[in-house]
Order: sequence, then C-alpha cells, then structure tokens
Amino acid sequence: MEICAIIPARSGSKGVPGKNIRPLCGHPMIAFSIVAALSCNKIKRVIVSTDSEEIARISKLYGAEVPFLRPPELSGDMSPALDYVSHAFKKMEEADSYRPDFMVMLLPTTPLRETHLIDQAITSLKESPDATGLRSVHELPEPPQKMMAIENGYLTGFFPDDPRPEYFNLPRQLFPTAYHPNGYVEIVRRDTLMDDGTLYGSRILGAVTPFSVEIDVPEDFDYLEYIAERFPHPLIQKLGPAMKTPCQT
Repeated sequence: MEICAIIPARSGSKGVPGKNIRPLCGHPMIAFSIVAALSCNKIKRVIVSTDSEEIARISKLYGAEVPFLRPPELSGDMSPALDYVSHAFKKMEEADSYRPDFMVMLLPTTPLRETHLIDQAITSLKESPDATGLRSVHELPEPPQKMMAIENGYLTGFFPDDPRPEYFNLPRQLFPTAYHPNGYVEIVRRDTLMDDGTLYGSRILGAVTPFSVEIDVPEDFDYLEYIAERFPHPLIQKLGPAMKTPCQT
C-alpha cells in the first residue's frame, strides 16, 4: 500500500500573515509537520502543496518534496480542501504515475504531534475496510448544546427543537460527549475521492487524540512557545538548532 503525506500551506493567511512559515521555537511552523511526517514508519513520501515559492523553498530545506505549485484559484480563503487534494493526486500521477492509496493530511496549524499516533491512525484505517476515511478529534469540555447564539441582542440556544425547558442549563453529563476535528491527522482514501467525489466519504473513522492547540491567532504562537518550554516536545528535539531560513531574515 502506497501512503503519502500532504501538508497544505497556502500563503495568503489574513488572520496571521505568513503563518505557515512564522518561527515557532526557532523553526518555521510548517517544519513541525514535515518532520512529523518524515518520522512516521508508514509514510513513503512527504508532499507540500503550496502556492508560494518561499514556502516551497523552506519546505525543501526540511526534507519535503514540492513537485508542483498550487494554482491561485485553489489557494484562496474559501478554497475547499477537496479541490487542492484532488489537484495533488492529479499532479503526482501526471508527473511520475504515482498513485498513493492513502493521502495523510497534516495541517501545519496543528504543529505538535506524536508520530506514533499518526502511524496508529494509518493502521486503524487499513484495518477498517468499511471506513471511507479518517479524521482526528479531541474531546470538548462542553457539548454544543451548551453553546449560545445572539439574536437581536438576546441569547438563544442552537437547538430550538430540544423539548426540555432551558436545555442549555442542564448538566453537561446529560448530553453525548462531543468531539472537535483538530487537524492532527486526516486520511483520504484514493478510492473514496475518485468514486464518491468527497474527501472522507460517509463512514469516517474517528481517531481520538490528546487536546491539540491549533494556530488561529498570533497569541496561539506565544501559548505554544510557553507549552514547549514547560513540556519539551520530541519534535523540537528532532528539529535541532534553529535553521536560518528566508522567513527569519
């Protein structure tokens, strides 16, 4: 079975400009996903999908392949993952007839991973022939039924069909456990994408991981730096001393 990692890293982030190559613990953030993928026993190739020559150059420094650049129409804020993953499958087949069975997607915005959990997720999907894909999740402290919206200045619940009065004030233990997709590891089956035209299909295997910090705002970098100082992560040791890259000049 051919298994390839894809790391999507477009250049146009507005919330955190230059997010994918912004330094984290002395290395561009994308380096953590590249090194995690390269450290997995079950992954054969590590591909970065980007529209940026700068991100491509940095990714190659850390050992990833960048055999193509993603076109602008697949690199916008609203570009769906289905489109750039399909593009990657197509370009790899055109280049060298490479047809991976699994595409393991590692989002750069979830940089701190345990590589054995990635290998474990791959094994889980391989051993679950009825599953059409896999997504990682972590448990939420509160169920969605406890969340509120605001309409015309007044708080309201998201589940108006719940017959219980003020259901959102009930103890969380009365609701099913809720999970949040976290970008730790997501696996696309080639057959699912080609046959159904979807990323994960209708039977998505859930891989429960520890709580994972996702980079969405600049303050998340500071928090992860703090976590790394308190609890040294194996990926930081593998990355070694900070590398001089264009994003640090």
